[in-house]
Amino acid sequence: DAGVHSKAWYAATCDRKTAEDALYRSNKDGSFLIRKSSGQDSRQPYTLVVFYNRRVYNIPIRFIESTRQYALGREKSGEERFDSVAEIVENHRRTSLVLIDSQNNTKDSTKLKHIVRVS
Repeated sequence: DAGVHSKAWYAATCDRKTAEDALYRSNKDGSFLIRKSSGQDSRQPYTLVVFYNRRVYNIPIRFIESTRQYALGREKSGEERFDSVAEIVENHRRTSLVLIDSQNNTKDSTKLKHIVRVS
């Protein structure tokens, strides 16, 4: 269990557009929620959606079958792995999350600060 179902930041049935609209409305850096990923892929079950600097980032959360852990974004050497999605959220409330904008090739970072609820 990823530890998401009882959490305020988990928007279970929310699609990408609904999540992005909710974050744009919040308009606060560090606003976030977690939604189920659009594709039905067991290796990427969730997406972390973060608002920063007037942009919304959709960061895939991967499930690593071999270790039964979770990690953010594309696989990379030395990546942080977590035992639950809740641990990812707790960690990035304390330490900054790197946001990579692949279109403009820029990097930003923010902490997860404001839970956005999708109505």
